[in-house]
Amino acid sequence: MAERAVGDAAELLRTRPPERLRLKGDRDPASDVDLAIERSVRAYLRERTPDIGFLGEEEGGGVPAAGPCWVLDPIDGTVNFLHSYPLCAIALVLIDGGASQAAVIDLPLLGLRYTAVADGGAYAGARRLRGSTTGSLREALVSIDQYTFGPDAERVNGRRHELVAALAERVQRVRMIGASTIDLAWTAEGRLDACVMLGNKPWDTAAGVLVAREAGVRVLDLDGADHSLVSSGVVAVTAGLETELMAVVSGR
Repeated sequence: MAERAVGDAAELLRTRPPERLRLKGDRDPASDVDLAIERSVRAYLRERTPDIGFLGEEEGGGVPAAGPCWVLDPIDGTVNFLHSYPLCAIALVLIDGGASQAAVIDLPLLGLRYTAVADGGAYAGARRLRGSTTGSLREALVSIDQYTFGPDAERVNGRRHELVAALAERVQRVRMIGASTIDLAWTAEGRLDACVMLGNKPWDTAAGVLVAREAGVRVLDLDGADHSLVSSGVVAVTAGLETELMAVVSGR
């Protein structure tokens, strides 16, 4: 059901050019395509799962106080999409019991789709995913989330500057993709060896966290504790790099 909902939405992203924008904050746009995708997915799921809540990044929704809830990022990487930069994704996840239970991540402009079910593995199409086997930071490709905007931007970006500088001295290369969902899915697939995010909004991270975990990747908070929906950030890292990377993240 989630794959069908996302498949219909992916066709919208592939075929409908953005025509109208609204600013949610400083340099933080949403397009009419974001809204069209969110409304399409919401309508599909409301008809088929009326007792399950829904939270969308753009228009919110009827999130239940307890019980299952669908969470959607209609376009993760909206700025990439607006610039015809193909690193953008649709992410849909079912959360229940405080954890992600099923997830679909679709990259419509690259023809890639990732799925995961709790305790059922993570897949790219029919291929089961496993994280990389890289064992040294000097050989690692690590992504970090994009710079932020808004009232607290100076403080958060200051920390991000420090982390980028520390990583640049130790890893093979640092990347900034601009879509947290893709960071996590590509760490699950082994295209990246790790990714670090200094925030943790559920529509940005909950789907990718499940895909990464089901691929055997360690997913942690910034302090090294196991990641949860209320964590302050996200570190996804292949097991062989965990100790080295967390030392960098913690500033040791």
